[in-house]
Formats: sequence, C-alpha cells, structure tokens
Amino acid sequence: MTVTVAEAWVEEPLRRFVDDARVVFALLVHPSGQVMGQHGFTRAVDVMSACALAAAINASAGALGRELEARPFQELYHAGLERQVFLAEAVTVRGACVLITAFGRETSLGLVRLYFQEFRQALAAAAPQAEKAGPVLAADFERELDRSMAVLFGRARPRDLTPV
Repeated sequence: MTVTVAEAWVEEPLRRFVDDARVVFALLVHPSGQVMGQHGFTRAVDVMSACALAAAINASAGALGRELEARPFQELYHAGLERQVFLAEAVTVRGACVLITAFGRETSLGLVRLYFQEFRQALAAAAPQAEKAGPVLAADFERELDRSMAVLFGRARPRDLTPV
C-alpha cells in the first residue's frame, strides 16, 4: 500500500516514517479531524472513522493531561494482542497535527518513537508558511473534509486539487 495525501507537503515525511518504522497503518490528521495523509487504509469510511477517533482521543487526552499534570499528554500508546497503537502530536508553523499509527510485531515502540521524532522534524521543515486563518465555519469544514477525501481516494489531485 502507498501513502496518499490531501496536503502535498506531508507526503515525503509521512512516506519516510511509514517506510522506516514499518507501520501497518498511519494517519495524519488536523486536531479537528480533517485528514492530511494516510497509509494502509483502503476504504474512505475507515479513514473518516479513524480521523474522528484520533481527534477525539487527542482532545480528551489533552484535557486529561492538563487536569492531571497541568499540560497535555505528549504521547499515547496501547499494546494490543496483535497490534500496537501510538498517537502523538507534531507541531508545525501551520499548527498541530496528530499522527496515529498502528504496528505489529515486525517493529517496536522504541523504533516508532525514534522515527516519529525524525518525522516531527521533517514535517516541521516541510510545512509551508501558515496562511492567515479565519474562523472555521461548518460549511468550510465540510467542504475541506470532502476535498481531502477526494484527494485521498483518487478523485482529485493533491497539488492543484482539480478533478481527475
């Protein structure tokens, strides 16, 4: 499977992370739940569900961390029987991004953390300058979500966003 992106600047850092860390799934999302890039998913509904889940986990973990330690949790990790899940934020000039990834026995948490640090630096270096952000309106969010999904599943191009 390949890496597909809705934001062209995230492609190389995400591809390198997936290749180096040998993860099964990777999903890069805006904290609001808008997808920026993914690896391993084949259905749009799975990506949308994972985006919503990642945004919710990140928001609740941030709030819980602030309550307990006066600062958000930096990373979350869960070890399942077959797969492990790692979630962490990467901050760029365009704002924070959340990476959620699942991996099996062919890699380890230590390798995922190591390559995540490299990913975080590469993503920050690749980020274009932030545009002036206005208020996020419900109509804009839905349109951007639809655009991102179209790009990820081949109905639009990531660079110029014209229909294929």
